[in-house]
Amino acid sequence: MNSSTFHEQPTQTPERLAFYAELDRHDLGALWEVLGKLGSLEPRPASVPAHWNYDDLRPLLMKSGSLISAEEAERRVLVLENPGLRGRSQITGSLYAGLQLILPGEIATSHRHVASALRFIVEGQGAYTAVDGERVSMRPGDFIITPSWTFHDHGNIGEEPVVWMDGLDIPIVNLFDTGFAQKYAGSTQPVTRAEGDALARYGTNMLPVEYTRYGSTSPVFSYPYERSREALARLVRSGPLHPSHGVKLQYVNPATGGAAMPTIGTWLQLLPAGFDTAAYRSTDGTVFSVVEGSGYSVIGGKKFAWKPKDIFVVPSWVNVEHHADDDAVLFSFSDRPSQQALGLWRDEAISS
Repeated sequence: MNSSTFHEQPTQTPERLAFYAELDRHDLGALWEVLGKLGSLEPRPASVPAHWNYDDLRPLLMKSGSLISAEEAERRVLVLENPGLRGRSQITGSLYAGLQLILPGEIATSHRHVASALRFIVEGQGAYTAVDGERVSMRPGDFIITPSWTFHDHGNIGEEPVVWMDGLDIPIVNLFDTGFAQKYAGSTQPVTRAEGDALARYGTNMLPVEYTRYGSTSPVFSYPYERSREALARLVRSGPLHPSHGVKLQYVNPATGGAAMPTIGTWLQLLPAGFDTAAYRSTDGTVFSVVEGSGYSVIGGKKFAWKPKDIFVVPSWVNVEHHADDDAVLFSFSDRPSQQALGLWRDEAISS
């Protein structure tokens, strides 16, 4: 038996092949014929290491803005398709990602869906997103949540294009055949709360006395980059640095201490100039967006150079090492909370 194979397929004989054909007529199959595909000694992701250079993507984004309106498109997004998963609108086996463009004066109309969504702002100012009656301004580096089944719309009242990365758990929702969606009656929802209301109520290590937990998504739906960046800078100065992550913080639900989203984990990390991380791997395929700095990552033995606004992906159980040429900040997201809830997640530091 091949040591890298969980199960070696038995020899096929004319009698066995005839039997398999008989099984097929009854909508049956032989487990021993497919066990090597169903089970493996370790993860075998279909997704592959990949890198998207923002300098290449931006002209295509702007071209899309001249070809189709936000209204006609519903959401003007260029989907980030993993090269190993082409045609499936997936960046990893469980997650969707794309780059969304909204031009000055445009509105992306209000709708809702079961899939949970994150927005990580890449470029531009002057746009907003509205979630259940509250609008929040979008600035580069901000992390914003659209919880499952909440009405949301976007608008650009500024003077420049705004681009953000969308991350959704659509493949997870579709796996369970639980996808629902609905359009709002109007193009935008009424604004019923002042900007910053949610952050004031839930984002200061305090909760309103009448707060009742509903669901497991954070009641704070906007995490400003300025606050998160300051925390990273303080921790880098005080040390110590984690050998595989530098300084890495998880965005959390302040009401529970758990992940900000029930199915998607989100992080921000700082790698000081010249820092080399130790090799690491985990079962959650992870998407990275470069906020600041430049450097490179070695993913599964392949080197990918990156700079601000670039995006790259590390598949499940693939070794990764990061090197920062100068102070670098990376945002990342994965399906880790889903795996942890099911008792599936594991990680490993790789000895040199």
